[in-house]
Amino acid sequence: MVMRNRPLVLTTESARHPFRRMLPPHVLRVTEEKPAARGKRSADDDSDWKLFALSFCAFFTAFYSFIF
Repeated sequence: MVMRNRPLVLTTESARHPFRRMLPPHVLRVTEEKPAARGKRSADDDSDWKLFALSFCAFFTAFYSFIF
């Protein structure tokens, strides 16, 4: 019996999917972002609290509308 020393993956895993194979190479290229280019959220941004309050009120309204 002859043992073959073959790599487990011959090509990139991402290229095996038919949709990703159709895409041009520049779409799949990974680029480094500059840290300043990313938009940082300010410390006083309260969008998380607003989303929590909105979700809580929506659940509260839906739950109690089924009870009464």
